[in-house]
Amino acid sequence: MQTQSEIRQRIEALNPTHIELINESKNHSGYFEGKESHFKLTVVSPEFEAKRRVARHQLIYGLMDNLMTSQGGTIHALAIHAYSPEEWQQQNQTVPASPLCASQNKQ
Repeated sequence: MQTQSEIRQRIEALNPTHIELINESKNHSGYFEGKESHFKLTVVSPEFEAKRRVARHQLIYGLMDNLMTSQGGTIHALAIHAYSPEEWQQQNQTVPASPLCASQNKQ
Protein backbone atom coordinates (compact mmCIF):
# COMPACT_ATOMS: atom_id res chain seq x y z
CA MET A 1 0.00 0.00 0.00
CA GLN A 2 2.98 2.25 -0.48
CA THR A 3 1.68 3.77 -3.73
CA GLN A 4 -1.81 4.26 -2.33
CA SER A 5 -0.38 6.08 0.70
CA GLU A 6 1.77 8.27 -1.54
CA ILE A 7 -1.24 9.25 -3.68
CA ARG A 8 -3.21 10.24 -0.57
CA GLN A 9 -0.31 12.28 0.75
CA ARG A 10 0.12 14.17 -2.52
CA ILE A 11 -3.61 14.89 -2.85
CA GLU A 12 -3.49 16.66 0.53
CA ALA A 13 -1.85 19.57 -1.33
CA LEU A 14 -5.34 20.35 -2.70
CA ASN A 15 -6.80 20.87 0.78
CA PRO A 16 -9.54 18.31 0.11
CA THR A 17 -12.73 18.10 2.10
CA HIS A 18 -13.24 14.50 0.95
CA ILE A 19 -10.94 11.82 -0.50
CA GLU A 20 -11.84 8.31 -1.53
CA LEU A 21 -9.07 6.23 -3.09
CA ILE A 22 -9.76 2.68 -4.22
CA ASN A 23 -7.14 0.27 -5.50
CA GLU A 24 -8.90 -1.39 -8.44
CA SER A 25 -5.88 -3.41 -9.58
CA LYS A 26 -7.61 -6.71 -8.76
CA ASN A 27 -10.13 -5.99 -11.54
CA HIS A 28 -7.43 -6.03 -14.22
CA SER A 29 -5.34 -8.65 -15.93
CA GLY A 30 -1.95 -9.47 -14.46
CA TYR A 31 -3.14 -8.91 -10.92
CA PHE A 32 -1.17 -10.34 -8.02
CA GLU A 33 -1.57 -9.76 -4.28
CA GLY A 34 -0.27 -6.32 -3.38
CA LYS A 35 -0.30 -4.88 -6.92
CA GLU A 36 -0.92 -1.12 -7.05
CA SER A 37 -1.42 -0.18 -10.68
CA HIS A 38 -5.07 0.91 -11.15
CA PHE A 39 -6.79 3.41 -8.87
CA LYS A 40 -10.08 5.25 -8.66
CA LEU A 41 -9.76 8.63 -6.98
CA THR A 42 -12.63 10.78 -5.81
CA VAL A 43 -11.54 14.12 -4.44
CA VAL A 44 -13.57 17.13 -3.36
CA SER A 45 -11.71 20.41 -3.03
CA PRO A 46 -12.37 24.16 -3.14
CA GLU A 47 -9.32 24.26 -5.45
CA PHE A 48 -11.60 22.97 -8.23
CA GLU A 49 -13.98 25.94 -8.11
CA ALA A 50 -14.24 27.56 -11.57
CA LYS A 51 -11.90 24.98 -13.12
CA ARG A 52 -12.93 22.79 -16.01
CA ARG A 53 -12.59 19.04 -15.76
CA VAL A 54 -9.42 18.91 -17.86
CA ALA A 55 -7.73 21.55 -15.66
CA ARG A 56 -8.66 19.55 -12.56
CA HIS A 57 -7.21 16.37 -14.05
CA GLN A 58 -4.04 18.18 -15.12
CA LEU A 59 -3.64 19.47 -11.58
CA ILE A 60 -3.95 15.97 -10.14
CA TYR A 61 -1.69 14.38 -12.76
CA GLY A 62 0.86 17.07 -11.98
CA LEU A 63 0.83 15.96 -8.35
CA MET A 64 1.24 12.30 -9.35
CA ASP A 65 4.17 13.01 -11.72
CA ASN A 66 6.73 10.24 -11.17
CA LEU A 67 4.13 7.79 -9.82
CA MET A 68 2.71 7.31 -13.33
CA THR A 69 4.17 4.49 -15.45
CA SER A 70 5.26 6.86 -18.22
CA GLN A 71 7.56 8.45 -15.62
CA GLY A 72 8.87 5.14 -14.25
CA GLY A 73 6.21 4.76 -11.55
CA THR A 74 3.71 2.03 -10.76
CA ILE A 75 0.37 3.70 -11.60
CA HIS A 76 -0.92 2.47 -14.95
CA ALA A 77 -4.40 3.98 -14.67
CA LEU A 78 -5.94 6.65 -12.47
CA ALA A 79 -9.69 7.24 -12.78
CA ILE A 80 -10.30 10.75 -11.48
CA HIS A 81 -13.59 12.13 -10.16
CA ALA A 82 -12.84 15.68 -9.04
CA TYR A 83 -15.56 17.90 -7.60
CA SER A 84 -15.92 21.28 -5.98
CA PRO A 85 -17.79 21.10 -2.65
CA GLU A 86 -20.96 22.44 -4.30
CA GLU A 87 -20.78 19.90 -7.14
CA TRP A 88 -20.23 17.11 -4.62
CA GLN A 89 -23.45 18.07 -2.85
CA GLN A 90 -25.31 18.18 -6.18
CA GLN A 91 -23.85 14.76 -7.02
CA ASN A 92 -25.46 13.46 -3.80
CA GLN A 93 -21.99 12.36 -2.75
CA THR A 94 -21.99 9.41 -5.14
CA VAL A 95 -19.37 8.38 -7.66
CA PRO A 96 -19.96 6.70 -11.03
CA ALA A 97 -19.20 2.97 -11.19
CA SER A 98 -15.95 1.86 -12.75
CA PRO A 99 -16.09 0.31 -16.22
CA LEU A 100 -15.04 -3.26 -16.89
CA CYS A 101 -11.47 -3.67 -18.09
CA ALA A 102 -11.46 -4.89 -21.70
CA SER A 103 -13.61 -7.92 -20.75
CA GLN A 104 -10.89 -9.14 -18.41
CA ASN A 105 -12.68 -8.20 -15.21
CA LYS A 106 -11.79 -10.65 -12.43
CA GLN A 107 -14.99 -10.26 -10.38
